[in-house]
Amino acid sequence: MSDPVAQPANAIDALQQGGVIVYPTEAVFGLGCDPDNQAAVEKLLAIKQRPVEKGLILIADNYGQLLKYVDDAKIPMDKRADIFSQWPGAITWVMPAAKETPKWLTGQFDTIAVRVTDHPTVKALCQQFGKPLVSTSANLTGQETVMTIAQAKSEFADTVDFYVDEPLGGNSQPSVIKDAATGKVFRG
Repeated sequence: MSDPVAQPANAIDALQQGGVIVYPTEAVFGLGCDPDNQAAVEKLLAIKQRPVEKGLILIADNYGQLLKYVDDAKIPMDKRADIFSQWPGAITWVMPAAKETPKWLTGQFDTIAVRVTDHPTVKALCQQFGKPLVSTSANLTGQETVMTIAQAKSEFADTVDFYVDEPLGGNSQPSVIKDAATGKVFRG
């Protein structure tokens, strides 16, 4: 007898259906979902036990995928070379958020954290999905980040809709987070 709830065939199906996925990033596994689907983001926040006020990171294949969420005109001209010379890579920049960017992404802030990745699996996911993904470490808030798919499945079981079992990017630390306007390092 077949299960009446069809499991997504792949990560893209899961994302399109409003699901939450676990996927590899540059250094750790991440939890991700469709940033434009409020119910999906709320599900991710509930799984992670993270308050919406903290805001989330978006990860993308290219800067063009992020323009909908970023107020590009507010990025200082003298900072652009520094920002764009470090992408693609494991640098997350906190940028002014576009007025239309939902609060379920920005939280209590008028900024949004964004990254253009060089991780081939994430690049492919974003290309196939046609937009960025929410990217937050795969762990319960305040707990150790999971470093393997086996750990992720043990931690999240069927609360996550799809597990992307591909290698991590090889970095030893999560992405550096910097303020695009000032260069201040929030996480080094």
